Amino acid sequence: MKLHNDLILRAAKKKSVERIPIWIMRQAGRYLPEYRMVREKFSFLELCKTPELAAEVTVQPVNLIGLDAAIIFSDILVVPEAMGMKLTIDEGKGPIIHNPINDVSSIKQLKNFDPEIELKYVLDAIRLTKKELNNRVPLIGFSGAPWTLLTYMVEGKTSKNFTKVKSFIFNNRELAHHTLNLITDCVIDYLLAQIKSGVDLIQIFDSWAGVLSPKHFEEFSFHYLNRIVEEIKPKSDTPIILFAKGANHSIEKLAYTGCDVIGLDWTIDIKDAKEKIGDIVVIQGNLDPSVLYGSNDFIKSEVDTILNTFPDNKGLIFNLGHGIYPDVDPAKLKFLVDYIKESTSKKETRF
Repeated sequence: MKLHNDLILRAAKKKSVERIPIWIMRQAGRYLPEYRMVREKFSFLELCKTPELAAEVTVQPVNLIGLDAAIIFSDILVVPEAMGMKLTIDEGKGPIIHNPINDVSSIKQLKNFDPEIELKYVLDAIRLTKKELNNRVPLIGFSGAPWTLLTYMVEGKTSKNFTKVKSFIFNNRELAHHTLNLITDCVIDYLLAQIKSGVDLIQIFDSWAGVLSPKHFEEFSFHYLNRIVEEIKPKSDTPIILFAKGANHSIEKLAYTGCDVIGLDWTIDIKDAKEKIGDIVVIQGNLDPSVLYGSNDFIKSEVDTILNTFPDNKGLIFNLGHGIYPDVDPAKLKFLVDYIKESTSKKETRF
């Protein structure tokens, strides 16, 4: 059946839209009181692994805020766990992998997996969420990028300096690429399974792309992002969004992978990005998440800077430059969403 609101799909494919669409990274999360009520009863991983709960929190921001897409509630680290790694998520410390990669034998224990078995709970959540959305808006699926997944798999947790993973890739290049290829195979299978289960778009999160130099980003991240796009595109016309946080030095290379949309963080001027890649791909972003701490007038002025770069409403999917912060007032996000809808629907010049 046809979606009632397919703005994001049309925008991603460079088709005409009545207004600029908007969704927000981490839109299903702790800033919403309704989400916190669910989390009081269940752990984060319980939410991820219980399809009914994942579907419930996925749909919340669509119902409450009026966003133009839902994004399935999950975590990028379900992939390493499905590959055989032991994952817990500590409220105070974040994700912890208890058997990180540290030698050849630990890499040999990694397995390629069947998403319909090891990650069936995600696919079931997708199928259930599609039913609950009832064709109102598209559903976005996602995976972590191979490089970002490798950082957790080697470091065992979030890192400040990434010394372990950089030591690994610089001193064991052949082994590093072997591991990245294995992760890439898993990511491709996982994303194709999500598409088969009903997601309408996919986003690949390379959250730690910015910790690599341009040269090392090309070798250890870009190569694998490119391979994912190359292998998925012949099998599906589902739009692909690449979000490589901190890799602004390589947005032109990313744009030429064949993806449909490039997500930008807030550290690049969106006008510069449009000049470089606006004729190749659609741009997604890139409001600084901290702007939502400001007054409504301040939010409007910052939003207008972005919107005025796209006066004809073409070539932009509005988003933050990264995930919404957990202590943001939901009313601020609602104001942002309503302002985008009202101001771009009128197609007036914004000052």
